[in-house]
Amino acid sequence: MERMVSSIQGLLFSIINCLQFFPLTSRSKYGQMIFLSQFHFSLISLLFSGRFCQLTIFRESSGKTQVVLNIFDTVKLTNEVVIQKENFNKFSNQLEKISSILKSLPIEDIENPESLKDALDVLNQAITVAKQLVFEGHGRSKIYVLMNSRRMVARLKCCGEEIRRALRLIPLASKDISEMLDVEYEDEDEQVLEKVEGAIQERNLDGTYANELLCCIADAMGVPKESDALKREFQELKREMESARSRKDVAEALRMEKLIAVLERADLITSVQEKEIRYFEKRNSLGRTPLEPLHSFYCPISGDIMLDPVETSSRKTFERSAIQRWFSQGNTLCPLTMLPLDTRILRPNKTLRHSIQEWKDRNTIITISTIKSLLETNEQEQVLESLDKLQDLCLERQIHLEWLKMENFIALLIGLLGSRNREIRKRVLLILSLLAKDDTDNKQGIAKVDGALRSIVHSLARQIEESKLALKLLLELSKTNILLQLIGNVQGGILLIVTMLNSDDVEAAKIAHELLENLSFLDQNVIEMAKANYLKPLLLNLSTGAKNVKILMAETVSEIELTEQNKLSLVKDGAVRPLLGLLLENDVEIKKVVVKCLLKLSSLLENGMLMIKQGVTRPLLELLYSHSLQSPALQELIVATIMHLAISTTHQQAEEERVLLLDSEEQVYKFFSLVSLTELDVQNMILKAFQALCQSLSGFTIRMWLRQISAAKVLVHLVELNTHAVRVNALKLCYCLTEDGDHRNISSHITERFIKVLMNIIQASDDAEEMVAAIGIISRLPKETHITEWLLDSGALQTISACLKDQHKHASHRKQVTENSVEALGRFTVSANPEWQKRVAEAGMIPVLVQLLASGTPLSKQKAAISMKQLSESSYCLSKPIKKASVLKRCFTAQETGCPAHLGTCTIESSFCMLQGKALEPLVRMLSEQDVGTCEASLDALMTLLDGQTHYSGSKVLVDANAVAPMIKLLSVPASRLQEKTLTALGQIFQLDEVRNKYKAMATMPLVDITQSKDSRLKSLAAKGLAQLGLLDKQSSYF
Repeated sequence: MERMVSSIQGLLFSIINCLQFFPLTSRSKYGQMIFLSQFHFSLISLLFSGRFCQLTIFRESSGKTQVVLNIFDTVKLTNEVVIQKENFNKFSNQLEKISSILKSLPIEDIENPESLKDALDVLNQAITVAKQLVFEGHGRSKIYVLMNSRRMVARLKCCGEEIRRALRLIPLASKDISEMLDVEYEDEDEQVLEKVEGAIQERNLDGTYANELLCCIADAMGVPKESDALKREFQELKREMESARSRKDVAEALRMEKLIAVLERADLITSVQEKEIRYFEKRNSLGRTPLEPLHSFYCPISGDIMLDPVETSSRKTFERSAIQRWFSQGNTLCPLTMLPLDTRILRPNKTLRHSIQEWKDRNTIITISTIKSLLETNEQEQVLESLDKLQDLCLERQIHLEWLKMENFIALLIGLLGSRNREIRKRVLLILSLLAKDDTDNKQGIAKVDGALRSIVHSLARQIEESKLALKLLLELSKTNILLQLIGNVQGGILLIVTMLNSDDVEAAKIAHELLENLSFLDQNVIEMAKANYLKPLLLNLSTGAKNVKILMAETVSEIELTEQNKLSLVKDGAVRPLLGLLLENDVEIKKVVVKCLLKLSSLLENGMLMIKQGVTRPLLELLYSHSLQSPALQELIVATIMHLAISTTHQQAEEERVLLLDSEEQVYKFFSLVSLTELDVQNMILKAFQALCQSLSGFTIRMWLRQISAAKVLVHLVELNTHAVRVNALKLCYCLTEDGDHRNISSHITERFIKVLMNIIQASDDAEEMVAAIGIISRLPKETHITEWLLDSGALQTISACLKDQHKHASHRKQVTENSVEALGRFTVSANPEWQKRVAEAGMIPVLVQLLASGTPLSKQKAAISMKQLSESSYCLSKPIKKASVLKRCFTAQETGCPAHLGTCTIESSFCMLQGKALEPLVRMLSEQDVGTCEASLDALMTLLDGQTHYSGSKVLVDANAVAPMIKLLSVPASRLQEKTLTALGQIFQLDEVRNKYKAMATMPLVDITQSKDSRLKSLAAKGLAQLGLLDKQSSYF
């Protein structure tokens, strides 16, 4: 027995090896292996059992294998189906489950092998039918398969039912398994199938419907929407139609013929040339006279030509809406035969409708030809009437637009845009819009006509109704990318469209906005929009475009003229960040472009602070220090931008968050050090930048840092070089550094040569600002003796005198010249050097000071009062005592009384007496000024009359000059130092009894108010005043 088994096994392996060389068309290698393994298993079982009755089991196993192989082939075919794919996938899954069940079916346990054989035969037959159904879809036109997909799915459902019935016959196959294999098939591609059926039923459909239908069919078939691919499928459908005719399947051939008649109108299938040939063949076959409608075309009820003819149960035809209205009025009899009607029956009379449409098409073609000849006349009324008819035709059917294009109406209509009649132009624009809508060929046809786009753009500048129609036409044309450049190239076109954005007509503004959005697809159009001050697309490209686009947009910003509003909107809307991103590029030319943009944007003061807050400073400084020596042009651009940013800081509001352009001494040092390394233009911009920074809210810090880095030394050197190109700005910055009175890092750099240059500038410069700065520096120089001597030796006193006396020189800066001159004069009037004071008096400056006290600005009054105070401090010492006259002389001459204040002989030149100089009255008036500094300076000057031994006489002089009342009013001014000085002065004046009594009532309340203050010094002085007035005990705790 073992030898027999071994022999049979060898035989089996030989059979297997041989079978591998035989092609099996309907069996896969996998199927062969299943079959052979089952065969191998069956024989071994037979041999081992020793029972040859097992040959029956072997036969049943072979039947099962045949079913599995059949399933395998069917599944493979099903997976290749492209129509109704979801339903066929479900069927394929069902078959795979059946295969799995069969493989696991224990045949040796089946009691009735014959019933199994019958069940397997039924199952195999059902699967074979399904395979044939699937096979029918292979090699056929996909459009044909789609047309018949409903029928295929219905047959697929029947196959599924038959397979489940067969499964129930298999022993051991439970009912649950059969129900598990139940499949619900869905209605796939229903929308496209409805459209296909609609196209078959309604043949008179236009090109638009045909295009949409073809696209839907392509999606359902999984075919690319390309002309070549769709034409192949269309030709396959035609072959299917011819095949059906050859089989005498008339109904099927007719269905395909109707669908082909619709699809051949689609642009992707039938070329323009083919359509034109068909059209002109049809047109030439017609006469020139329209045909009258047949009697059958009229509705018996309405009397009008029917649009939707329907047949009633009496076989009479009416217009659908008319017969429905007849029924709604309660009529149930036929209007013609008066026989009873079934109101539920209304069948479309497609034959009649087709005839009516053919009649209409014939007459329309003739009408179009007639209209064309009428439009070529000069009769405006005929032209307008013809255009109205043409418009109605365009709105009636899509195919009419195709006929107009074939008749070359586009060029004719474009020519009419040159008409002087506005109504003609408006109608033409409307018709052209209808022609262009959803038709790329027509759009290109319009654009190709010479001067067409230019004529359309001209209409934008006319009345709003016409310009709106022109906008609509341009919007339609702009939906074709190839025309975007042509529209943008029309001179003034984009400018006019941008202008329409601000139209009072909301619809026109909206259309203009949409049109600009379409045009912005091209970068060149975006540039033209920017030139027209419409920057939104440019900003979008700058922020989100590719690198080359960003660079192009940056170049545009750097080159075009921008309004202040546009500069502001660019910065506020985020242009700075992408520009800073481009600064990271290694190309120096790109960096130049970016810095040019930043320079232009920073020229608006309001932008400067925004740009600083957006972090523009650090990248600019880093670029300046890393590339400035390599590219002088780039260096100049960067410094100019920083200068603009610096100037903007001078307009920062006090309540705003403090922003520093240069936020450290190191940054100040590095930027200022470039003054010594650059050309004159860059030097000037650096100096101007620091001037602005010194005048900003952070000016004190900047000036301090500049002094600490010894900027004064460089500035003095630049001034001494006496090169006018840079001297002016160096002088102005030097003037700024002297503002705070901190001379620690300035005094050591002042030289006699520097003083002489200053004097030369004051005397000879035609630049008023330079002169003002020079005088200002003199006024603020350290009060050191050697500097004053240098000034006197250089003729400073005479020069200052000339500045104060000449009211016509530098009239535009007269105020600053005067204020700086009178302040400069103050260094020569100090009481410590009577010799300098004498030279001031001899120069005739005291009357000038008095004049300034009377009519100067608040600051010049203050500075003049200070000089008068310093001069008056020397008056008592310089006043000559009055000699006592002899007895005889006293008898014959009046006794000399002398100065009432100084009690001696005083003159302006000898003692600088303010009374002799008539300064008392204007000084007293100054006590009532609004400016606290002015009041304090005048009070200081008047208090010199109360010093030392002359306080009694001085008090009387002040009383006589009515100075007491304004002094008392100063007590109410909220300035503690001024109050303290006033209290001191009144304390001396109130030593006179008559004065106390006279001003007691007036002074009481101000003094009481001061006693309530928190300042102990003021409280004490006010208490003493009240004590002088007898209103407070001298032992009071206030003391």
